[in-house]
Amino acid sequence: MKSKRPVGRPRKNWPVKESEPSKVRVEVADDQVVGHLNVRPHGHARNELEERINDLSDSWETESLFEDVIEDISEDKFINDVDAVTPEEAVRYRQLLRAIGPQEFCKRTVDSGSITVKKLLTAFGIRPPAFLEGLPDHAYFGLLTLAMTRELVKRAKLPNYNTIDDAVALLKSSRNIVVLTGAGISTSLGIPDFRSKETGLYSQLEKLGLGISDPQEVFNIDIFREDPTIFYSVAKDILPDTKGLYSPTHAFIAKLQDQDKLLTNYSQNIDNIEANAGIRPDKLVQCHGSFATATCQKCGYKVQGDTIFADIKAGNIPRCEKCIAALRSNGSVKRKRSYNKSTSKKTRRRSTDDDDDDDGQYDIPAAGVMKPDITFFGEELPDEFSQRLVKHDRDLVDLVIVIGTSLKVAPVSEVVPYLPPHIPQIYISRTPVSHINFDIDLLGDCDVIVAELCRRAGWNLEHPMLKPDQKVDIKLEDGYKSRHVFTVVKPGEGSPNPEPEPKQKQKPKPKREAKS
Repeated sequence: MKSKRPVGRPRKNWPVKESEPSKVRVEVADDQVVGHLNVRPHGHARNELEERINDLSDSWETESLFEDVIEDISEDKFINDVDAVTPEEAVRYRQLLRAIGPQEFCKRTVDSGSITVKKLLTAFGIRPPAFLEGLPDHAYFGLLTLAMTRELVKRAKLPNYNTIDDAVALLKSSRNIVVLTGAGISTSLGIPDFRSKETGLYSQLEKLGLGISDPQEVFNIDIFREDPTIFYSVAKDILPDTKGLYSPTHAFIAKLQDQDKLLTNYSQNIDNIEANAGIRPDKLVQCHGSFATATCQKCGYKVQGDTIFADIKAGNIPRCEKCIAALRSNGSVKRKRSYNKSTSKKTRRRSTDDDDDDDGQYDIPAAGVMKPDITFFGEELPDEFSQRLVKHDRDLVDLVIVIGTSLKVAPVSEVVPYLPPHIPQIYISRTPVSHINFDIDLLGDCDVIVAELCRRAGWNLEHPMLKPDQKVDIKLEDGYKSRHVFTVVKPGEGSPNPEPEPKQKQKPKPKREAKS
């Protein structure tokens, strides 16, 4: 299966078929929420909802319906307001929806008058938006319909996996683990992620005044072909300069490989740090490409990526050596005119310079531009991505671990929903996600979490960035029984949550002899 959707582009920017209701417009009109659902009285809207659920495609490329509409008003934590349901009630409502379906669910809740639509929204992590404040309760029903749809298309959490001990047991027993990684596994090396506020690359690009409306356009293939200077003006800032370094999380993935447990590492990162950690090419799918190689956009000549690093660091546009050689052979290469700083005038080079073969002296706009083999927006994913997922991993995987990614970038975000729903799934990142139900959420610094998992599994995870005496505080997040928050304990704070010492076996008491 070959996706033509742009890698790295949020779902809202994808080209979609007209028949796909992947984006729903919601607005206020005549005291009602209207949109593609054409919200009417409860019964009609519920029937439409059921039809849409029944029509969902089994294709892994199908977008999560309506995610863009309510993404901005969704909460990844339970809403703790006076007008919100409790975490326990939220769990019960979600379970009830799955058990009896949307039509009967609405009959037992909002139709019976036991709860308002506005309050019921909070059971699905939806904070009622300000623009509906003051309207009749039925004005919120359109959003409730969307919220129920989103909940029902999610994979159901497996109830028998909840604790850290469960996660460790899965690590030790599994033999075909799919690991899906994002930028979060490289941030400890000083490589910024893309979407974090203030510190993310896109946030930094917005401040540079590049003359583009959206910082993501830096990675748009059409814009690159039209004007590669936009990309190369910032490429030096994202060029990986790790000099063989890799994070403890990379080491953890390599540990799974060494123990013959790693089925495939699907990486969204372009830094190619997996190679530093020793993750083998046959175990790695770089979904968005990488800086490891570069290709001429004119003749297709491919080189090792580091051969153009000097040009990138200097802010130059790297040109194709093969194209340059061809231009030289037919005499198409012309000398640059030198610039006289004292007179601010361009001057001809002296004839004594003719023997200098420095390519920097030549005007070579006809030579092809070298582009790192990063998959830009508008380019196809590597064939290996879909081929391996569909024809190999789906039938073999026995555990899914997602690390350091919010899974908001399609089609990689659809990998997890595509895999069999009965396969356990573990999520490791700083912040939770609401659009996918993982079985166990481990929240905090990725390096800290994987180190603690290895310690509990009895695996020796060696890495210079890990402190051998590091103490970690682990707490359950309120309202959840499977969401654990990891925090490193600072020196002097004492040992948190001390694990119980193993009980000493008591010596059997000598038997008393019976009196005669």
